[in-house]
Order: sequence, then C-alpha cells, then structure tokens
Amino acid sequence: MSFNVISVVGLGYIGLPTAAAFASRQTQVIGVDVNQHAVDTINRGAIHIVEPDLDQVVRQAVEQGYLRAATRPQTADAFLIAVPTPFREQHQPDLAYVQSAALSIAPVLKKGDLVILESTSPVGTTEQMAAWLAEARPDLRFPQAAGEQADINIAYCPERVLPGRIMVELFQNDRVIGGMTPRCSARASELYRIFLEGECVTTNSRTAEMCKLTENSFRDVNIAFANELSVICAEQGINVWELIALSNRHPRVNILQPGPGVGGHCIAVDPWFIVAQNPQQARLIRTARVVNDDKPLWVVDRVKAAVADCLSTTDKRASELVIACFGLAFKPDIDDLRESPAVLVTRLIADWHGGSTLAVEPNVQSLPAFLADNVTLASLEQALDTADVLVMLVDHRQFKAIPAAEITQQWLVDTKGVWR
Repeated sequence: MSFNVISVVGLGYIGLPTAAAFASRQTQVIGVDVNQHAVDTINRGAIHIVEPDLDQVVRQAVEQGYLRAATRPQTADAFLIAVPTPFREQHQPDLAYVQSAALSIAPVLKKGDLVILESTSPVGTTEQMAAWLAEARPDLRFPQAAGEQADINIAYCPERVLPGRIMVELFQNDRVIGGMTPRCSARASELYRIFLEGECVTTNSRTAEMCKLTENSFRDVNIAFANELSVICAEQGINVWELIALSNRHPRVNILQPGPGVGGHCIAVDPWFIVAQNPQQARLIRTARVVNDDKPLWVVDRVKAAVADCLSTTDKRASELVIACFGLAFKPDIDDLRESPAVLVTRLIADWHGGSTLAVEPNVQSLPAFLADNVTLASLEQALDTADVLVMLVDHRQFKAIPAAEITQQWLVDTKGVWR
C-alpha cells in the first residue's frame, strides 16, 4: 500500500523536521499539534523553534501545498507520533502524552494504516500503545492479536539526530525500525525510505526501544566520566582540558568534554527509563545519572567561592555584585532549554545571590517565567562590561569568538573551558 498522506502528531523539535522531511519529497503531510500558536505559525510557512535550514524547508513545503498543520488528527495512511515522554516523581516514566496522541488518532484509523511511535520510550511502550488503540477501535485488528493479518501495522522507530544538525542527520543517519511483526517493520521501512538516505535496520519493537535508551545511556555514562574527572582535577589543581587532550593522544582513549551537567530531552531523561524498569541491575547507569545531576550543584559552589573571594578583595557589597551566566540552552547554538543544567545553575545562583544576576542567551528572545522574576536577559556586551563574576555554561559560537585575552574579569567559573 502506498502512503499518499502522512500525519505527524507532535510538531516540536523532532516532529516538525520529520514532517518537513516527508513534505520535501512532495508527499502530502498533515502535522498535528495541540499548540495553536505552533499550528498557525507553520501554516504561515514559518517555524516556532530554532533549527538551521528547517525554516527554508517548511516555507517551501507550505508554499507548494505539501505541508499543513492542524490541531486535530485527520485521515491519513501513516501516523507518526513524536510527543514528549518526560518522567514523574521518583524518575518514573510518564506516558500520558503518548496515550493522548494514540487516542486522538484512534477515531480516524482505517484498515491498512501504519502507526509509528518515535517518542523515546521505556521498553514495552509500543505494545502498550497498540493495546490502547485496540481498546479504542475494537472493529480493527491489531498485531498483538492478529499478527501479520492485522488491519493496522505498528512499529517503533526512534530518531537519532543532533539538535543543530537535524536537517542533515534526519536524512543521512541509519534508522532502527522495530515492528511488532516483520510486516510492520517492512511497511515502516518503506515509509522512511521516502526521504531517508541512510539504511533501515529492522528488529522488533522492544529491541528498538531498548536501542534508543542504550545509545543515550552510553553517552550519559561517558559524559559522567568527564564531569567526575573535572571535579577531581579541580581538587588537584589540574587543568582538566589539558589533561583530557593529553589522555586522548592515546590511540584507544577518547574522553569527552566536561560541562555543567547534562541536559536535553534525551540524555538527561532516557537512562532513568532503564533504571525505573531495572532498579537492581542498572547500577552504573544510575550512578552516571547521579554524577551528572550533581554537577550543577558543584558549579554553584564554585560560583559561591568566587563571589566570596571577590568580596574579600574588593570594597563591594554583595548586593552590588553582578554575576553573568553565559548560556541557558542545553547544548551550543540552539534555543532548547529543556532539562538544561545551565538553566538550573542560573536559577540557583539568582535564588541565592543578593545582587544582580544576568543571563546571556543569544538564541532566545525572552526568559522562561521561572527565571524572569530575578534574572535579567542581557546582551553579551552588556554582561562583559558590567559583571564582576562570569559563569560560562554553554559554549555558544558567539562566546567562543571572544579571545580569552579579552576577558578582563578576575573571577571566572568556566565549565566549558572556553576562556580558560
């Protein structure tokens, strides 16, 4: 069966680029999102997020009539669900968005449709989604009961893209396709080949779910090693970036770069899905999460020490001291603040500091509400001119463009080694 109309449910950092990718191949795409602002923006041919080259693809797709957005699902041949999967208290997975998306498409499903879950999810979520759909549509046959004879094919296919390079990697990276049956995998592979230049590698849905969690947990563990190393080096009076550069000259060593913690909607969240389902076995994965979650608190302690030193060597009072935090996003050169350790560090500093706290984030126009009360969004120039203590949190290109020799402040907490 061909895919004449494709529906993408969830038009965020993954859903919108995916919808645009299909539409760029002159396929009819209906994007669905509960955010009316996002829907209206896309229908004007604009975008509501920051991602290089995405604006051009969306504008062209809308102008040519291949992409449109709506707040409710409509009839299509394939449905891709790309909604958030956060965690609740005690790091337990929250599948409410997946359930809501599944139930929203249930009324418009017809025999022969394909449903793909792209959201990063705990093992078994695809099967749970299929159960929700089967309960909502008892008139249709689903893979868990009908196998290869199912009316609706269901698969799991996680994204593997890097923010800032999504419109490159979305096309080029291989995709893991986890169908509930071999036919489900085959149909999902056929769908992605509409735009995919990489390879479709097929497996079952549970393995595909675990593959996505494994990839991000592997990265989290390696980042935790670098972050822990930076804490140790600070105690030993060793430049951690010099140390890592020297160590990486070993042919089988590749240590990552430390930072203020780990953020984003994937690496900071996904390992907890493994821990939640395997609390006794996932000891290393849990420890890595704790190391990375503790790093922002360590950074704040370093800032407090810098402030104390500044107050002891100048005639300024604490209320007169200005602290500037450079970067709020969870990684360089994007506007995504989700689970960002830089945001946490900035908030903790502002809550503690009696003077002014500035935030320099060139990729956003305004601060989130929980920062706006006691943090001021400032330009790079303003911060460098007025701040007494500098806190480097995200190595945006604008910050790296300034030579370290031009930084005149004596008190600098540089978590990224930009101005070291």
